[in-house]
Amino acid sequence: MELTEIRVYPIKSLSGVFLDNTKVNKQGIENDRLLMLVDDKGRFITQRKYPHLALINTQMNDSGITLSAPYFPNLSINSSCFLSNKISVTIWGDECSAFIANTAVNEWFSKYLGSSVRLVKYDINEPRKCDPDYSNDGDIVSFADGFPLLVISQASLDDLNSRLNNPVSMTHFRPNIIIDGCDAYSEEQWKTIKIGEIEFDAVKKCSRCILTTIDPNTGVKDKNREPLETLSKYRKTGDDIFLGMNLIPRTVGSIRMGDRIEVI
Repeated sequence: MELTEIRVYPIKSLSGVFLDNTKVNKQGIENDRLLMLVDDKGRFITQRKYPHLALINTQMNDSGITLSAPYFPNLSINSSCFLSNKISVTIWGDECSAFIANTAVNEWFSKYLGSSVRLVKYDINEPRKCDPDYSNDGDIVSFADGFPLLVISQASLDDLNSRLNNPVSMTHFRPNIIIDGCDAYSEEQWKTIKIGEIEFDAVKKCSRCILTTIDPNTGVKDKNREPLETLSKYRKTGDDIFLGMNLIPRTVGSIRMGDRIEVI
């Protein structure tokens, strides 16, 4: 098996960036979901409520990130954009410490969304804990939904697309790493794997939500709830619909496209 794609999402629920190689830390891929949008009460917001977040293009460079959106001026964000004072923010019931961006950054997002929002930065000195039901003491996560990384095999997407009238892209599912050379859904059977020099525990299948029905190219939800509707017919257990596997790093280091994947 081989690692064929690496994706990082600097701002939660915005577009991802393709990488040839990257560092992996305890909380996941370097720079992955360390930034997040919140409302005036500090509650996280995503494409679930604002589907047109999908249309904000993200680019990374040595000094930070640059965002572009239809009919809006580009916005550059770096560490100097964040204030020293911290606030408490909420993501899936977790209370986290975060730094607020300056007025110019927050106004850009607020105008784009038509609602008052703020951009916040993860406080690495007060890390967020992983779900204790699926992790060890000391396991941490960024502003990702629940776990440091998400892996999906190309075979799993191909199998889904064979059942759809209109195939979808991997972007609908927002994985960090994509692999090739295994059977569909075999990633869900793993316990421990090694990618390049790093070991990961495969801890929980990823349950999917309405966000997967948003076309990443148009920011519009599919009127037939696809591909979620088709997934529900053969990938549903109880109330949850699954695709992909959540990973927790057990060592740190670097991964790169082409790395061999070993099931331990």
